[in-house]
Amino acid sequence: LVTMTTYNATDMADVMARLSALEAATAPPMFNSGDTAWLLTSTALVLMMTLPGLALFYGGMAQVKNVLSTVFQTFSITCLITVLWFMMSYSLAFKEGSKVIGGSSRFWLIGSDDSGNQQSPNRIGLNTVHPLAPTIPEPLFMTFQMTFAIITAAIVCGSFAERMKFTSMLVFIFFWHFLVYCFVAHSEWATDGFLAQAGTLDFAGGDVVHICSGVSGLAASIVLGPRQGFGVKDMKPHNVVYTMIGGSLLWVGWFGFNAGSAVAANGSAAFAMMATQIATGTSGFTWMVVEYLHRGKASVLGIVSGAVAGLVVITPAAGYVDQTGAFCMGLIGAPIIYGGVQLKHWLGYDDALDAFGVHGVGGIVGGILTGFFANDFISTVHDKRGVFYGRGVQLGLQIYGIVVVAGWSFFMSFILLKLIQMSPLGLRVSEHAETVGLDI
Repeated sequence: LVTMTTYNATDMADVMARLSALEAATAPPMFNSGDTAWLLTSTALVLMMTLPGLALFYGGMAQVKNVLSTVFQTFSITCLITVLWFMMSYSLAFKEGSKVIGGSSRFWLIGSDDSGNQQSPNRIGLNTVHPLAPTIPEPLFMTFQMTFAIITAAIVCGSFAERMKFTSMLVFIFFWHFLVYCFVAHSEWATDGFLAQAGTLDFAGGDVVHICSGVSGLAASIVLGPRQGFGVKDMKPHNVVYTMIGGSLLWVGWFGFNAGSAVAANGSAAFAMMATQIATGTSGFTWMVVEYLHRGKASVLGIVSGAVAGLVVITPAAGYVDQTGAFCMGLIGAPIIYGGVQLKHWLGYDDALDAFGVHGVGGIVGGILTGFFANDFISTVHDKRGVFYGRGVQLGLQIYGIVVVAGWSFFMSFILLKLIQMSPLGLRVSEHAETVGLDI
């Protein structure tokens, strides 16, 4: 008490302020329950896009002799990427490092500190957050981003379906995930990524997911060569109902994909959901009309493909455009992507399930159109606006991002595939296996 009386009022106020600051610094972050609940839901929705959504979508499009092998690829990739993501890839994609790849501070979700000290910033715990998602627990952000990595790798399989060895596929996806996906994701989405710092806009994965997977699939189509009888034999989808069910699950799951990328339950998520629905409906209907004009009739496979095309084209712009932008992107994107699907017949490469035609071309178209329709009224950031809203330089930045991602994805995929092809492992199944089907 005697000691306390030696302090004057100013000293006591200073002491209390320091104690309050110390308490605030050591207190756990205040998570937003609404944001957390929405991201929990979104994570489940995006995983549903792959299992069973993409598995059914691709499985229905495959020939009947290759259905099981096609869905097996999707399921096995889901398991593989899950393991790789928590072991190393999350850290390489989303932790600070260089301008193209992250560091090791979250390897095994622990990093360099394995002492068991839960307060260490190198450990992922109940109260840790990521700078890109400060209102939700970091384990949730990590798992949400894992589902994006999963579906990106699974999409690639659509281009080389029905002719690649299963073991070779796993080896390719293993190295591709580290050398292509992690590089692109960090460059585009991490706070220190060079494309993010340059100002490219990719709200939910037009570059990171669709261009990356689609262009990689194109490289696989070229290296592997066409299937036996491509362009001669009838290779109709064996069950369009499966594809329609899978496409419908993709549509519903895409709300978690696009609106979830706001990483909050807020107006940005609401606009992203609205834009996704408008663009998808517009694209599906437009595709149906274009197909009717081109072939003389519309089809279930056509309208489902058109809807998926709309989902792809709006992905980079979902949180940046209003209802007019979403409508125009669906309207403009559908006929261009329809033409992109026809490219394989004109140029002779075998993009078996249209991974490049829909995702590669769609991602490119969506990225360019984002450079026109991005609206700072929606993004609430002055620099996140396109040509039609007074910022012409954004179109150049979008094209820059597209060229970098497409170029890196194609180059690295081509090299990886060639190395596997020249190895004792080989790349393509035997002629007999391809003839009788990969399900046997």
